[in-house]
Amino acid sequence: MPNKFFDYHSAFSRNIGWITPQEQDLLRAKRIAIGGLGGVGGSHLLTLTRLGIGHFNLSDFDRFELPNFNRQVGATLSHLNQPKVDVLADMALDINPTLTIKKFSAGVHADNLSEFFTDVDIYVDGLDFFAFDAREKVFAYCAEHGIPAITAAPLGMGVALLNFLPHQMSFEDYFQLKGKTENDKILHFLLGLAPAMLQSGYLVDPSAVDLLNHKGPSTPMACELCAGVAATQVLKILLKRGKVLAAPWGLHFDAYGNKMAKTWRPGGNKNPLQCLALWLAKRQLIATTKK
Repeated sequence: MPNKFFDYHSAFSRNIGWITPQEQDLLRAKRIAIGGLGGVGGSHLLTLTRLGIGHFNLSDFDRFELPNFNRQVGATLSHLNQPKVDVLADMALDINPTLTIKKFSAGVHADNLSEFFTDVDIYVDGLDFFAFDAREKVFAYCAEHGIPAITAAPLGMGVALLNFLPHQMSFEDYFQLKGKTENDKILHFLLGLAPAMLQSGYLVDPSAVDLLNHKGPSTPMACELCAGVAATQVLKILLKRGKVLAAPWGLHFDAYGNKMAKTWRPGGNKNPLQCLALWLAKRQLIATTKK
């Protein structure tokens, strides 16, 4: 129910200057799908809401718990054990009560892909790093139906960005996950996201990383950087202005290391450099698990 004190154009008037009033109205008419509302997904939603996007399809089957507190915008004591999709939808509506939000509280899966992507202009990925089955299905659907798809991964204290645009290199062509074992998918996804691996130099406690058991450290800074970078891509794609890099091109910014890398891996994970990196990473993983 719209609030009588709320006015859309006044609420988002400070966007004007970087975008025109006409562009703001265009953004208001767009619908974005976000899969997963945890570390990055929740920040994506609130950032895009403040950009003035008017419609969302949101999916998440999880509830907030204490280990979410270090990085997830919806994780507070008052939200403990509450469904993430309900909490984040309410937070977004508290910013813009005129939003239309369609919630998918069972997550996104093969049986609801068509409904999840109905009338969607862009998909922004917020799925858990290890949700390979859902992620492969989501990105395949986007490729088949010409929906731009953005993934901004929080790594260390930085962000690694890849855009998958219609009629260009697909998620599967880049990452080469099909038919791989779970362990190989972990390595293919990690090294594909961040070929430059800018985050690897300042990990102070390697014992906190246990990829085989789906465990790894995270930071709030990385999640917020992801939201800013992903929302900027959304703006450029929807408004059709500014250069948008598409896979196999990517960006990796690391705030701790003061580094920025523009990555290029033609062939994706089939690239010879990637094949070498994957071979070395697999050997290191095997050696670590034997200790």
